Amino acid sequence: MSARITPRRVSFDWSHTPLHWIPDEPTATHVINVLHLLLPAGERWFVRVFKEGLPLVRDPELLADVKGFMGQEATHSVQHAHVLDHLKAQRLDTAEFTRYVDFLFERLLGERPPLGATIPEREWLRFRLAVVAAIEQFTAVLGDWVLAADGLDRARADEVMLDLLRWHGAEEVEHRAVAFDMYQHCGGTGTPRYARRIAGMAVTAPAMLYLWVWGTAHLMRHDPQLAGRLRYSLAEHEKAVRKGLLPAWRELGAAIPRYFRRSYHPSQEGSLSRAVEYLRRSPAARAAS
Repeated sequence: MSARITPRRVSFDWSHTPLHWIPDEPTATHVINVLHLLLPAGERWFVRVFKEGLPLVRDPELLADVKGFMGQEATHSVQHAHVLDHLKAQRLDTAEFTRYVDFLFERLLGERPPLGATIPEREWLRFRLAVVAAIEQFTAVLGDWVLAADGLDRARADEVMLDLLRWHGAEEVEHRAVAFDMYQHCGGTGTPRYARRIAGMAVTAPAMLYLWVWGTAHLMRHDPQLAGRLRYSLAEHEKAVRKGLLPAWRELGAAIPRYFRRSYHPSQEGSLSRAVEYLRRSPAARAAS
């Protein structure tokens, strides 16, 4: 890493943010709102897994980056949890869905293998580090996308939500290589390390797709303003993609074969200069500095 990764203790005022923060675009709004369902538990889990792996890190520079990554992810988790409180205050209660997300990260991917599986402790940690690295591949792609998503500005998306998403996205690009480097450092050597990296993505990609579709459907079904008049559909999703309100499926899908290359490194993902430039002007990041 060329610059020290440090957490920014940001805060956001949600008192004026409407439920449909992209005006007249409930599908795009709720597709992106799935982030708030997944990230509080998911990023707490990242921190726990990395904390388990810290004793294995022998490189001082990587250790500093990992600690910075953990601080940033902990802040992300807190800020997205505040959005869940904001949704609940607008009568969109997400607890029914987030219970399943908590079960996924706390039980299925917890400190011990699920169902009493006899997987050695070190191997289970390595697999979970591979899953974190795979998830971070997608967060870097999404972070770079939202920084350049002019369609959200044209649609007059809520400025506070946009700042949250772009601050978070910029930090994802900033620390895009840390989880990968952590896995490479702790994941053994040679073909077994590469095979486990591929297995991590093979589990992560379909699970994320399933959770995203399920989460969007849940939000739209329980949206008090929609009152059942509109459900999630791929047709509406594609309309939002064409308007520049959501990333294209091919953009997300193309991240997978890149990750499968043996020579791959996440420093190839996104624009670090664009991320750093946004962090200089983000209202929340500036207020926290």
